[in-house]
Amino acid sequence: MTEFLKIEGGTIAYEVTGEGPLVVLTHGMGDSRESYRFVVPQLVAAGYRVANVDLRGCGESSAVWPSYTRTDIAGDLLAVVRHLGGTAVLVGQSISGGAATVAAAQAPDLIEGIVEIAPFTRKQAINLGDLRVKSYRTGMTRLLMMAVLGSVKWWHKYLDLAFEGRKPADWSTQLQRNAAMLAEPGRMKALQKMGQTPATDAGEQLGNVRCPVLIIEGSRDPDWASPRAEGEAIVAELPAGLGRLEVIEGAGHYPHTQYPDETVAAMLPFLKAYARA
Repeated sequence: MTEFLKIEGGTIAYEVTGEGPLVVLTHGMGDSRESYRFVVPQLVAAGYRVANVDLRGCGESSAVWPSYTRTDIAGDLLAVVRHLGGTAVLVGQSISGGAATVAAAQAPDLIEGIVEIAPFTRKQAINLGDLRVKSYRTGMTRLLMMAVLGSVKWWHKYLDLAFEGRKPADWSTQLQRNAAMLAEPGRMKALQKMGQTPATDAGEQLGNVRCPVLIIEGSRDPDWASPRAEGEAIVAELPAGLGRLEVIEGAGHYPHTQYPDETVAAMLPFLKAYARA
């Protein structure tokens, strides 16, 4: 059942399932909490209280906000954790992976650990060597076309590449649901604005994180020329000993939807070690 938390600027939608230590799940831009539909039941069965959150601009949360930075999203997530009586482990994907970094740095008393799935946590710089990688070049082109045209068609072309290798059995339903969401007033504009927000604010906070961090990358993620190298770079910018990298072979930008069993298997030892009731 959807619950709603009113905060300054709008309303955040979320759903809570299960009992135990609190784990807060957050998705990427242009998506919704349905992104974790295969993960939530497994975490609940493992003994966790799971709060699955729609980011500002997405899902059932308010569409229109003054801005959509990682710092903004971090504030939303911390409000949810406080409302639910944190502490919590935050799980963020793509843009919300960077937001999890900001939240952990800002509120170390509330965040026990963070899991970042295919995260945009560092300022990105394109170089000619990266552009020689076809999947990266294609992915960037499709994202650029979406951003310029505000086009669901181009967004879905990007998703087709980002899920290349393995698509969920309900792929056509996922695309239909996504298209319906983006057709709602303000939703596509929110996606465009999120895509334009640099990860500078998250990168600046990496050195201030004090909790353990698990980075999960998909080996075929088209958002980087080398997903493993990006994950290693994030770990290197964290304080020594806090970060660890797992790479899920064959996964693209959405390991939790493409390879939910493998993603949960990577998460559970981390949650067992750091999630607290």
